[in-house]
Order: sequence, then C-alpha cells, then structure tokens
Amino acid sequence: MAVQEKLISADEFWEISHHPDFADKSLELVEGVLVVMSRPGVEHGIITGETYLHARLFVGEHDLGYVTVESGYILFKNPDGRDTVRGPDVAFVAKERAPNGFTEGYAPFAPDLAVEVISPNDLVYDVEEKVDEYLRAGTRLVWVISPRSKTVTVYTPTSIRVVDINGTLDGGDVLPGFSLPVKAIFPQT
Repeated sequence: MAVQEKLISADEFWEISHHPDFADKSLELVEGVLVVMSRPGVEHGIITGETYLHARLFVGEHDLGYVTVESGYILFKNPDGRDTVRGPDVAFVAKERAPNGFTEGYAPFAPDLAVEVISPNDLVYDVEEKVDEYLRAGTRLVWVISPRSKTVTVYTPTSIRVVDINGTLDGGDVLPGFSLPVKAIFPQT
C-alpha cells in the first residue's frame, strides 16, 4: 500500500484527476487523500443508467434543475487541506441552487439527491461513510441501491428506510411528485 505524504486540495485533485495516468480510473478525494476505485461492471452501469434516465426525464419535464452521472461534488473544503470530493453515481441539484448552471470543475456544494449503486467490492463501512458525508454536507436525500438484494435504502437527515423490489421510490421533498418502481432500475426483473 502506498502512503500519501501530502494532503491534496480539491483544486489539486481537479488537476490530478485529469492527468493521463488516471484516465482509466475512478477517483474521489476523502479528507485530502486520493482514493482510486475500480471501474464498475455492466450491471452497475445499467442500474446507474436506468436511475439517471428516470430522474432526468422527471427533472426535465418539470424544469427542476440538473441530474448528473459520476460528477464531482465538493462536500467539504477545509483550511487544513482535508477536502472531500465525492462522485455519486447519480445526483440531482435543484435549479435555484445553481441558477446559472455549472462551469468546468466540481460543484462547490453537496447535491440535493445522491445515488450510490453498490459494487461487488464495496465495503459496508465505506458506503456508510459516504452516506454520512453526504448528509453532513447538506444532501437531503440519499439512495443506496443494492444489486444483490435488489433493494434501495433511502436516507434522509432524520430517517432510514428500505424499499424492496416490489416497492416504489419517491422523491420526498427533494423531488416532489417523483415516483419510480424499484423494479424499473434493475436489469432482467
């Protein structure tokens, strides 16, 4: 295991993430430390794509804001250099939070909705840490999708609930009126 001697800022992370050495890697920055993740498989991509599709169609139809895929969000920018930049599989930002859209770089804040699709090599602790970071940074709704159990765990700052394959996700107060059968996001169900 390599030891990283210097903490990396969010700005430095932007430069590093665009270096040719990292062209084929998924990266995040956690408290100033570069985290290299494995590329997800096809099932992960299908679930992410289906979730994005349904969210994007709803958000577009109602002109609510922006839906992104694996885009960087600065959750914490700390004077001690322990910045955190996460890239949720799918995210939503309300239009009023970015009235002029986005420019190059990471979003300077947490998304309103963050979606994480669990990969086979994800550790429970790491997923829980991401959820905690999103909520502490101001994300109001987090969906953690489990391909293995075909469930979605829904987190808000005040509650946790699990929706199974026969259930329906809703957007709560983040995406009012949004409804998605869990079955619709899983391949071959």
